[in-house]
Amino acid sequence: MIHQKKIIVAPLNWGLGHASRCVPIINALLENNFTPIIASDGKALEFLQQEFPSLETLELSCYKIKYGKNLKKNLFLQLPRIFRAIQQEKKIIQIYIDKNPEVVGVISDNRFGVRSSKVTSVYITHQINILSNVTTLFTSRIHQKIINKFDECWIPDNLTSEFSGKLSISKRKLNQKFIGVLSRFKKQEISKNIDVLVLLSGPEPNRTYLEEKLIAAFKNDERNVVFVLGKVEKTQHKWTENNCTFYNYALSEELEQLLNSSKIIICRSGYSSIMDLAVLEKKAFFIPTKNQPEQEYLAKYLNAKKIAPFCEEHLFTSKKLTALENYSGLQSKETKLNKALFRLFHRKRKL
Repeated sequence: MIHQKKIIVAPLNWGLGHASRCVPIINALLENNFTPIIASDGKALEFLQQEFPSLETLELSCYKIKYGKNLKKNLFLQLPRIFRAIQQEKKIIQIYIDKNPEVVGVISDNRFGVRSSKVTSVYITHQINILSNVTTLFTSRIHQKIINKFDECWIPDNLTSEFSGKLSISKRKLNQKFIGVLSRFKKQEISKNIDVLVLLSGPEPNRTYLEEKLIAAFKNDERNVVFVLGKVEKTQHKWTENNCTFYNYALSEELEQLLNSSKIIICRSGYSSIMDLAVLEKKAFFIPTKNQPEQEYLAKYLNAKKIAPFCEEHLFTSKKLTALENYSGLQSKETKLNKALFRLFHRKRKL
């Protein structure tokens, strides 16, 4: 009996961005006759379990990364716990691979410990360089050393680094491959009956802070405003309050419909959100997470290219959306992942 080859797909649980951009990867694996095994933790795992209820899942240790006013200091203090989680997930992955000879590969989206010397291991990131102000060179070198432990590094962007800018540009040989703009959505030509769609995501307490700020900003707005709160729960809820419509969360099919029906999107400047909105050719207003250099850089980068405006969280008012008239909006062709990308998983397992 011939068993279908299995590939572990493991996104980092930091908001839903890493998990959501793994959706097209998982779909492409299924189309190419691989069996994906979903490995993650927390909300990212719950999200993918709802997206792919028939697939086997593997629960990994949680990094429990928390924000604060000083992100670098907080991350430094959390390093011992993060390191323990990385070691634990490495053990979990290796035990699973040893027990399942059908596993031929691992695809890790920013999970450092999800790799194995026995099978082909791929790392997904748009951040070859980790921005951390004066310590950027140091943090980037550390990250690149981790990337070098994998067989290949997949960068979800075009060859010109169109959306990731300097985050994905490196002269070092890291077996990097630009695989195009990844999105779980497709553009639809339908009626745009939602004036403003607010997408909330990311770790707490930052997600809640922005939710409260934007609800207050649109409290008396006469436009059709819809909020998707990004709170993955067992049951989906929808309600109306102060002329705004709310969803606690929306899975891919429904969210695709909401996005295509919207004239303007407000969200964090997370990279997965940028890719989604580019494929859907949307006008967006970004509010980067404070003290997260990556989001702050991406917001400034797209603003400088006159693609999308942004502002800091505490400065936002609904009137700022008028600035969108002077910006082109996001645009990109959808990437179709082909068989050639997965050829490396046809290698034999090492003993």
